[in-house]
Amino acid sequence: MPESSSFASDARRVSNRVVVAGIAAIIGILLIAAVVLFMTLPDANAFNARVEQIFVENDGLTSGAEIKLLEILAQSGTAFADTLTSYRMVIFVLLVFATALLVAALVFLLTIIGLNRRMGEIERAGIQVNSLLISREERTVYLNNMEFSLTEAAIETLSALAEARMDEEVLSGSELEGLISGRDPADCDEAAGATRIKRLRDALGNQMMSELLVKTIARRGYMLSIDKDVIRMI
Repeated sequence: MPESSSFASDARRVSNRVVVAGIAAIIGILLIAAVVLFMTLPDANAFNARVEQIFVENDGLTSGAEIKLLEILAQSGTAFADTLTSYRMVIFVLLVFATALLVAALVFLLTIIGLNRRMGEIERAGIQVNSLLISREERTVYLNNMEFSLTEAAIETLSALAEARMDEEVLSGSELEGLISGRDPADCDEAAGATRIKRLRDALGNQMMSELLVKTIARRGYMLSIDKDVIRMI
């Protein structure tokens, strides 16, 4: 148990480092892209400076039409500067939004990968049960610190599986049905036992827990995937 705990802690630390490195890389790349983009954009006052230079170089333009043309050029330069400034703000907002989306996508992706890895570990190791107390009279099951109230049929199915597990036996569907009904397994249908297993899993509620607790062994049957020493029946 300490070894698995240490392994889990190391895995979490590695995952955290990967997340931090990934987020830093995304922010760094977008920051570099933003700097290059803003540096390559023309200066907002470049057009105004050019119009001012035209005024200075052509001080001989004195007619009303020429002066009017220069005024129009100056107004156009101001409008261009305002437009370029608004474009810069739009580009900045889009970059911030893109950074947030990429960081969120990275976090979600790593979370999903971590959950899938954890699910794989659980499936390989089986559910960790420290105690399983079955009370037939109360039709109640205490699994670790969780209490389940089952139907009479479900408690009989679980009791049969528990007894078989303590004897280190695997029950086929027909054997399970025969053990509960008191008939010869040869006279019982395999599907009847499978139906009892399904109803037991449904009664336990949590699909992942019930699937791992009541294990299906291909071409052999069913068994409880827990240590037989933790089973108690009253």
